[in-house]
Amino acid sequence: MTAAPLDTSFPKLELHMHLEGAAPPAFIAGLAREKSIDISGIFDGHGNYRFRDFDDFLKVYEAACTTLQSPEDFYRLTLAVLEQSAKHGVIYTESFISPDFCGGADLVAWRAYLAAIEEAADEAERRFGIMMKGIVTCVRHFGADQAKKAAHCAAETAGNFVVGFGMGGAETMGRTADFAYSFDMAREAGLHLTSHAGEWGGAEMVRETLHHLKVSRLGHGFQCIDDPDVLQEVIEKGIVLELCPGSNVALNAVPSWETHPIEKLRAAGAKITVSSDDPPFFLSDMTYEFTQLAKVFGWGETQFAQVQDIAVQAAFCDEDTRATLAKRIAA
Repeated sequence: MTAAPLDTSFPKLELHMHLEGAAPPAFIAGLAREKSIDISGIFDGHGNYRFRDFDDFLKVYEAACTTLQSPEDFYRLTLAVLEQSAKHGVIYTESFISPDFCGGADLVAWRAYLAAIEEAADEAERRFGIMMKGIVTCVRHFGADQAKKAAHCAAETAGNFVVGFGMGGAETMGRTADFAYSFDMAREAGLHLTSHAGEWGGAEMVRETLHHLKVSRLGHGFQCIDDPDVLQEVIEKGIVLELCPGSNVALNAVPSWETHPIEKLRAAGAKITVSSDDPPFFLSDMTYEFTQLAKVFGWGETQFAQVQDIAVQAAFCDEDTRATLAKRIAA
């Protein structure tokens, strides 16, 4: 490879990144000033996002999203996020996009927002060399009925850009089975499926998600290691874990980098990838994630190449794009 794994130019794939959650705080603060929205309480004295725990993080996240009120806002957001990702060597990203934050999951409004996001993604690819695909995401704590609206938006716009459907939000709220209808709708539209599970709800939540939602990837999912039977199921089914260790440490889902099970999962044979989740919230980026993995677990080129190869194969893109990505990370 032409660049070392800890070099910012080392080509990286990121499969778990929330578009709104990747908004730089200065960008959100600027929108708030433009629109005379007072959300000053979500920032600390250094201009970073401020939150106490996961529940508070969700409130701050949603407060930040109140500034995103038009397709133009999302055009600017997408371009800013992809430019930042490209600076850290990301050549391909799959971004979670929530119709709930794009016109309230109204299909007509969603199409306008999505067109603006796609336009920005095309411009970012031309300018920065980064490719983006969208995973439409329902928000679990908004409820199963609202999730159906998001799934409808996903199904109606499935195609070259919208390639997947997933679920984020508060993992322990609601019954997993209640969201099966939405995932079935997305599956019938030909979309790939992922869902947050096993970040807060334990190994049993991983089991429930695999059974009821029939996903091929799990957002986080690291708590599967707490139950040997669930871990074995993850391995045998080839379920890909979208691991975001910096996020887990920042939110106290694990006590520290040293206690994160990412290396144990890799050594056990689980298919793992590395992403930054909501990078500015956690003072992270893909370079930081890679640097920490090298520092804490002694990862080198072999381990980084392994997770990147898994990411290429697990990406929800078409086969031509997959072949292009494989060539780029091997160059």
